[in-house]
Amino acid sequence: MNQTDPVIEVKNLRTHFRLDEGILKAVDGVDFTIHKNRTLGIVGESGCGKSVTAQAILRIVPRPGTVAGEILFYRELSGANGSADIIDLAALDAAGPQIRDIRGREIAMIFQEPMTAFSPVHTIGFQMMEAVLVHEKVGNDAARQRAVEMLRRVGIANPERRVDEYPYQLSGGMRQRAMIAMALMLRPKLLIADEPTTALDVTIQAQILRLIKELQAEMGMAVMFITHNLGVIANMADEVAVMYLGRIVEYGAIDQIFSQPQHPYTQALMRSIPKVGRKSRERLLAIAGTVPVPLNPRPECGFASRCTQYIAGRCDTRVPDLITVGPNHQVRCVLYVPR
Repeated sequence: MNQTDPVIEVKNLRTHFRLDEGILKAVDGVDFTIHKNRTLGIVGESGCGKSVTAQAILRIVPRPGTVAGEILFYRELSGANGSADIIDLAALDAAGPQIRDIRGREIAMIFQEPMTAFSPVHTIGFQMMEAVLVHEKVGNDAARQRAVEMLRRVGIANPERRVDEYPYQLSGGMRQRAMIAMALMLRPKLLIADEPTTALDVTIQAQILRLIKELQAEMGMAVMFITHNLGVIANMADEVAVMYLGRIVEYGAIDQIFSQPQHPYTQALMRSIPKVGRKSRERLLAIAGTVPVPLNPRPECGFASRCTQYIAGRCDTRVPDLITVGPNHQVRCVLYVPR
């Protein structure tokens, strides 16, 4: 693979939950591609479908969720002139050996809440070593040494002692760093980072972001970075997908999204960012209302009920298509559909 080759290609991804009340469409027709050595930032409020998209890629969507569409993972073949074996993860058995071989080794995830992701009855080191021992032919001593070194790289002091401690013995920030270390143990081709620095102070946050970028440059790793922090996205991402109510409403290069946001939702997100020079008693600009629950959603723009540019008879009659408004820049809004 060269630097422009895709690592993951998602096509019309749909993750629905059939409930007694109806169908909850957590992810409803998402498309994106992440290339080698590139970072796609996914932003949006809580409830927009960001984390469920990540779960669908790893095939860990909880029941009764279903995954449809295509999730094409490009596995590089050694000695095959850079060709790739393409696997549709959506077509695999979620509990089968193929996805288990990929999960954790070639696609790794940093979970948002490490206390629920770690086993409380095993040490941090045991859980980190287990990933290496399952996927690689190495001994316990080599696996332990790798775990210690990775804990050191993520900024955990005295890693030789911490490696034998249990999750409850670590602070929230240290657990988060240990989770990041475990995800990077096997040098994955795709790293999914779901709010990886939420529990960390600013200094450690910068250290972790720098580590991810260093390992990305070292390994050519593709990164899917999920966050609500637009400042982090500005520092980490090459492209940005803005999600709302299970759909991508705007997609583009990082400079396009920040300098020329087109969708009313993206524009509102940008206005809500605290700015240097703002008067101390001046209110932050917030988006009115909340993200609705996508249960039996009507065929309309999901942002219609909160949009300041709402047009009756257009925004509430169908779901807009993604419209190309510039090079590699797409927007899902009726404002850009010719009348």
